[in-house]
Amino acid sequence: MYKITMESTSPEDTLKIGKNLATLLHKGDITVLTGELGSGKTKFVEGFLQNYNLQDEISSPTFNIVNEYISDKNNIYHFDVYRLEDSDEFYAIGGEEYFEKGICLIEWGEMISDVLPKEYIHIIILKSPENENLRILKFEVQDNSKYVEILDKLKMNF
Repeated sequence: MYKITMESTSPEDTLKIGKNLATLLHKGDITVLTGELGSGKTKFVEGFLQNYNLQDEISSPTFNIVNEYISDKNNIYHFDVYRLEDSDEFYAIGGEEYFEKGICLIEWGEMISDVLPKEYIHIIILKSPENENLRILKFEVQDNSKYVEILDKLKMNF
């Protein structure tokens, strides 16, 4: 497992990290976001969407399961699978069909880990108990994954 860790000391930092990652991903790339409620998952996605000038369209997909954002560069599919009972429900909505259509950002994606392809970026966002603005973002990918180089570039750009 290849890992990098980044710190965000403000919501603006979280936006910037999301936006920087967006510049490095392409159609077919998948990112799973894990973290407790209020940790900054949706803020990260907002930053990601800034790269496509779509940040004003963001809404949490909690009740829709998936929100689709269409741009000239890429289609972005923002999932929140928290309310799904199991992977069968993800299959029932045709969730896996989105993987090749654009870039997928999946909140609570660990809940459908058996559906996910072998390679994806897993971002774990942790809140600091001592500092309400501090977030620790842990990025994990498989060794020899195409995402290792992407994470190295992300770290250099922040």
